[in-house]
Amino acid sequence: MRLVIATCSVDYVGRLTAHLPTATRLLLVKADGSVSVHADDRAYKPLNWMSPPCTLKEEPGTWTVTNKAGEQLIISIDEVFHDVRQDLGVDPGLQKDGVEAELQRLLALHVETFGPGWQLVRREYPTAIGPVDLLCRDDRGTTVAVEVKRRGEIDGVEQLTRYLELLNRDPLLAPVKGVFAAQEIKPQARVLARDRGIDCLTVDYAVLKGTDDPTQRLF
Repeated sequence: MRLVIATCSVDYVGRLTAHLPTATRLLLVKADGSVSVHADDRAYKPLNWMSPPCTLKEEPGTWTVTNKAGEQLIISIDEVFHDVRQDLGVDPGLQKDGVEAELQRLLALHVETFGPGWQLVRREYPTAIGPVDLLCRDDRGTTVAVEVKRRGEIDGVEQLTRYLELLNRDPLLAPVKGVFAAQEIKPQARVLARDRGIDCLTVDYAVLKGTDDPTQRLF
């Protein structure tokens, strides 16, 4: 990656024309060939940019960036204040925390979250229309199908309803109850779940993960 802070003006020539008058800006050149022009605001959004594949031709006082369609970003540089290059290496990518798979894993590990005496039968219990996130038995030995979502909406309740209809056809499992578990459950989803005889559980991800202890909270 190359970071250049410079006083410059920028002209885009292509399907339309655009002009940025002279000002001090950040020029960002990435290893994929992309070039973007940033002001000291707008968070991550550039003022103008050229996406790869493109080529950068540097001449005294001028950068010309051309993409495969022949469009050009012409950067006229008056003064350079900072010019640094740094190899960032291969990025491992974003690792999301609190996604459905992790919630499912933690709930399977802490199945007592649903109630004392609960037992996990299986994660990803297979059915003809897809796997049920968690198949459990409650303290009375009743089979319970659990659908886990990060955000609980009507579609999730409908999905669990289909699973329950199918599972209740199996005499070895029936009767099967349903629990809809999510970090946040929309009011409409709660109403539909109640109408379908499905219980709802709001999951505190931080508590499940062990990074928060409710007994230590002041409020």
